[in-house]
Amino acid sequence: DGDMSENGERQTNPPVSDREARAKAYWRANIRLMAILLSIWALVSLGFGVLLREDLDVISIGGAPLGFWFAQQGAIYVFVALIFVYCFLMSALERRYGVSDADDAADDAATARDASE
Repeated sequence: DGDMSENGERQTNPPVSDREARAKAYWRANIRLMAILLSIWALVSLGFGVLLREDLDVISIGGAPLGFWFAQQGAIYVFVALIFVYCFLMSALERRYGVSDADDAADDAATARDASE
């Protein structure tokens, strides 16, 4: 629960509110999600389109070598798909942690109402 101070007394850490703990957990999950999705995007755009292009070019898609296709179109399709995946997963994450744009809008309206009174 706590550390020992220099004079030998036990120090207790201040309690972390439930709201603060949930906010930290929400941001950790948010950062983890972004890191995963950006890693997928980097793999597809840089990995498949540039680094592995020659190996993928032995496969053809629509008459074009696969490595070329990823560099020209595939990475863009994956990027757009990742935008939709991010929106879907963030909505689920916001529901899980009780965070939403509707809550922010209600808070802003309440603040504006209080300020005008």
